[in-house]
Amino acid sequence: MIRVSVLYTNSEGCRFDMDYYRDHHIPLLRARLGEVLKQVTVEQGIGGGRPGASAPYLVMCHQLFESVEAFQNAIAPHGAEIMADVANFTDIKPKIQFSRIIL
Repeated sequence: MIRVSVLYTNSEGCRFDMDYYRDHHIPLLRARLGEVLKQVTVEQGIGGGRPGASAPYLVMCHQLFESVEAFQNAIAPHGAEIMADVANFTDIKPKIQFSRIIL
């Protein structure tokens, strides 16, 4: 299994519409990727590593797939549509990381 993490860095004055993300973007992602997307979770940062510190990431979205190839095949026909929707909920450029799940 692999995890695709989409990370939205927290910074002063950034815009992120969590309602739109939850109610429109994530359902779009699920609809386009279908059953190839095994699981999706969304986390909203609430704090950093010490009391009173800001969370380094405002939002993190983690998606599970059988393999990188499964993800690539599923996203290929829909990637432009999914990425175009990002402007509807944020002005943050997302960081994307692929990770192999070992435990």
